[in-house]
Amino acid sequence: MAAKKVATSFSKYTLQPTGFYARISRFLALDPNRSSGIPLNPQFRNPPPGDLDPATYDDPVTIPAADIAENPYWKRDVRRRYPQLSTVTQADAVALLEVGSAAQPKQELIGEAGSKQLVAAQEAGSKGLSVAFEKNRGLATDVLGPGGMPPLPSGMHQQGVPRYNLEETQSYGANYPCRTFS
Repeated sequence: MAAKKVATSFSKYTLQPTGFYARISRFLALDPNRSSGIPLNPQFRNPPPGDLDPATYDDPVTIPAADIAENPYWKRDVRRRYPQLSTVTQADAVALLEVGSAAQPKQELIGEAGSKQLVAAQEAGSKGLSVAFEKNRGLATDVLGPGGMPPLPSGMHQQGVPRYNLEETQSYGANYPCRTFS
C-alpha cells in the first residue's frame, strides 16, 4: 500500500513584508517560506488570555500608610533605624541643675511661681554654665560623684566593684579543679 501524499494548506499567522525589498529578501533567503515572526493584528490579543480585566481590579488602599504626604520614607523605613538625635543646650543644663527634672525635682514648682522660676532658670542658662557655676558654687554637688568626679557613663563600673554577684549555689565554688592552659 502506498502512502498517499496529502496536500496540506496552511496559513501563516505572521505578517509578511511586501514591496521591492521584500522581493530581494525572498530571493536571497535560504527558506523563503519561513515566517517573519511579526504576529498578525487579530492574533495579538490585548489583554492577553487569562489576564484580569483592568476595570474589575481594585487597587488596595491602606489608610494612612498610602498617604505619602503624611508617611515619608524615612519614617516607614524599618531596615535602617535612623538615630534619634537629642541635644541639651547650656540653658537646659543650667535649668536641670537649678530646678531639676520632672522625674527628680529639686524643689516643687507650683503654679505661677514655678513657671516664673523655670523662665528665670532658662534665662540664667542662656548666659552659659560658667556664669551659673560662678553664681552658685554648690550647683553641681548633687550630680557629681564621690571626690567631686563626674558620673560614669551608663554601662561603666568602678574598678574593684564586682559587676555580678554570683551566689554559691549558682557557681561551681572555690573547690572546683580548674585547668589553665598556657
